[in-house]
Amino acid sequence: MRSRAEVDATLQTAKLNPAELLPAVQCLSFGPQAGSGECCLLQLEPGLCAELEAGRSLVIRGEKDEHAVLCSKDKTYDMKIADTSNMLLFVPGCKTPEELNADPASCNIIHSQIAGFSKNYWELRRCRPKLKKLRKLLMEDPYEGPDSQKDQTSTFSKYTTEDLLSLIQASEEEILHQLQVIDACKIEGYWRILDFDYEMKLLSHVTQLIDSESWPFSKVPLCACLEELGSLEPREMIEHILLSYGRKYVDDGEVFFEMREDKICRAIAQMLLQNAVKFNLSEFEEVWQQSVPEGMTTRLDQLQGLALVDKSSRPETIFLLKVEDLPEDNQERFNSLFGIREKWTEVDITPYIQDLCAEKQTVGALLTKYARSSMLNGVKTFEMK
Repeated sequence: MRSRAEVDATLQTAKLNPAELLPAVQCLSFGPQAGSGECCLLQLEPGLCAELEAGRSLVIRGEKDEHAVLCSKDKTYDMKIADTSNMLLFVPGCKTPEELNADPASCNIIHSQIAGFSKNYWELRRCRPKLKKLRKLLMEDPYEGPDSQKDQTSTFSKYTTEDLLSLIQASEEEILHQLQVIDACKIEGYWRILDFDYEMKLLSHVTQLIDSESWPFSKVPLCACLEELGSLEPREMIEHILLSYGRKYVDDGEVFFEMREDKICRAIAQMLLQNAVKFNLSEFEEVWQQSVPEGMTTRLDQLQGLALVDKSSRPETIFLLKVEDLPEDNQERFNSLFGIREKWTEVDITPYIQDLCAEKQTVGALLTKYARSSMLNGVKTFEMK
């Protein structure tokens, strides 16, 4: 334990003027647990500090073969170790210069023990939630309806919200939002995705009822749908398909749905394309328009991220290319896309890469990083870098 005289002698040897320093002296020594190596430092932005101070939790997620991420209630962060040339010491109760200045009585020697040390810390960077695995897990065992023998004999796992939180590298809010995006529903406490054929069967029931009752697509009554179709399919499945393909609202105390034309046309296009390698474009457009409910209009821009038109072939063709089937990693995504087509226009490639954009990042910035541009017949195209 150093005395004041020893401290003053040390200052004199170091040729430091005590008048230029705070009067209080903090003498540090290593405590018995200082070398255990059990301490980790995590650098937090103010928003995350506020989360902890408010009593909420931050969760580290990732399996053994995955790079760990840290999740708050609504955001996901990559974790990266940052080295520092300075030794970082953990000193419980250590007073800052501001605290010492605020306490004029602090002129004595303060003895503090070092509880631990580190030469690095965890640095956080906001990242896209890793949600591709969510769809992959749920597609292992899609729901084919209450009468399906497959559902009764399946050996695949089913997943609750808690299961998904432990397996998916994303925040709870991001996972729940994505479950809505992919039209998942809860069946007997487990999250399920409908088998596409079963989904189309449900949608067909609804659109045929709308046609037979001459309801406007903007005002489809929930109660009437459940009453008319409840004998064909479970009522919760009828409501789920209405929620998936319509916008719910209440008018004069009654629940209605405004059907989403673009999404219905898109689903029917997928049904037509899924069994063909390529489809003559003009023939497809004709069959597609004939297949959608009367009163709806098909447009190619409804198929962004679902199908790709090959304008270089004669005749022009269209084929299924779903963005959710492409790799989640940026470089792997571009490798896959340039394997499918050597040159892309920005209009064609945008639906297949816009989900890769980080916060405040543009498609143009992504293309600059992963592709090189050139002019072809007056049109700007992108190819592998």
